[in-house]
Amino acid sequence: MVLAAGLTRTPAALLEADAHLGLANRLAAPYAKRVFLALPLDGRDGPKYRVTGRPVPARSRAPAKADARRQFGLPAEGPLLLVLGGSQGARRLNELAVERWSDGGPAVLHLSGERDYEALRDRVSRPDYRLLPFTDEIGAAYGAADVALARAGGSVWELAAAGLPAVLVPYPHATADHQSKNASHFEGVGGALVVSEQELERAAVLVEELLADPERRDAMGRAMLAAARPDAAEEIAEELVALATA
Repeated sequence: MVLAAGLTRTPAALLEADAHLGLANRLAAPYAKRVFLALPLDGRDGPKYRVTGRPVPARSRAPAKADARRQFGLPAEGPLLLVLGGSQGARRLNELAVERWSDGGPAVLHLSGERDYEALRDRVSRPDYRLLPFTDEIGAAYGAADVALARAGGSVWELAAAGLPAVLVPYPHATADHQSKNASHFEGVGGALVVSEQELERAAVLVEELLADPERRDAMGRAMLAAARPDAAEEIAEELVALATA
């Protein structure tokens, strides 16, 4: 499609949502007028490339904490952990969370993904440990939590927009290791801690340390908000209009 646009001199634009320019975008970039980047990429500069961050859908915006917790039937007070592994879930994170906190600990909102939900559901009985396969109210999930334990795919931008401190465990087999690059960016600005999949027990310890340290959480939350690009969609839309009317 981008090649056809180039041949007909119709402006075309691309969006790269991760810290790595994927194969399709690398092939299409020479024919595009503009390439929007979530993060700065080495060798991708000049007027064609513009760093905008990744657009965050309206449904991913966090409401007030009290309202968010009420939606999930979670305690109004006390620290709360959000566990999520992307749309398919993350088996290693799922197992860690259930083994570590199913019998006691902080309140937990655990989005396991459909694949692992049936195997996990009977292992959790605490009323303040809410295990769900998914939720359409992902913004409320972010708003309810004090800390997230997560992979480092595109959802890291949503965590940032929610000002939610995170312990990130990048999926080690992601294309070009882009999840590690995403995670490193947010660790570098002070909003996240990064742990390899080989150190999952350390991830659990870090989560518990953050939940017990509100001052550190607040500082990391501010760092996440500062790194977020909440106006990314508007920036991209304005640029597309300019391209179309040039």
